[in-house]
Amino acid sequence: MAKKSRKRSSVRAGKRAKTKRRSAGSGKSGPDKEKSLREHLLYLLGGGGAHIGFEETIEGLPSALRGAKATGAPFTPWRLLEHLRISQRDILEFSRNPRHVSPKWPVGYWPEADAPPDDAAWESSVRSFRADLKAMQGLVQNPSTDLFARIPHGEGQTILREALLLADHNAYHFGQIVMLRRLLGAWRED
Repeated sequence: MAKKSRKRSSVRAGKRAKTKRRSAGSGKSGPDKEKSLREHLLYLLGGGGAHIGFEETIEGLPSALRGAKATGAPFTPWRLLEHLRISQRDILEFSRNPRHVSPKWPVGYWPEADAPPDDAAWESSVRSFRADLKAMQGLVQNPSTDLFARIPHGEGQTILREALLLADHNAYHFGQIVMLRRLLGAWRED
């Protein structure tokens, strides 16, 4: 008899422990949690939550101000756009290409000129940024991408880390562009 009651007690204790573990999370199982994580990352990469998105950041910026400096500001919108594009490409390529070689820091991550040579250069940079962001989002969204696995050619980085790094880096510099636009009188508060 004693053996039977101990067995029932341990079964009940095990059920209670499983219930506590389930309620401590979102109530979702493994694959559902991973799907939810991917959705959160995509939301963040797209400028969700407290972040502004890329499109809102650059929309309506007059071409005459793309190379303009505000008093006391070290950068122009063009320099920031190009820095964003170059850095994002580096993070994306590091994440998916074992033969990728990063630009030399810091000079390789910034354009030489304060202004784009012409409107076509600005548009090309914008298109490239959009394409690379979409590619990173595709990498995150792909269920065969292991977000937690170490990138074989890295030093402990994971796709999860690189996606968070990219979202953080982009948000920081989007904020700088918005601030520049305000200082240059080219930002509308709606």
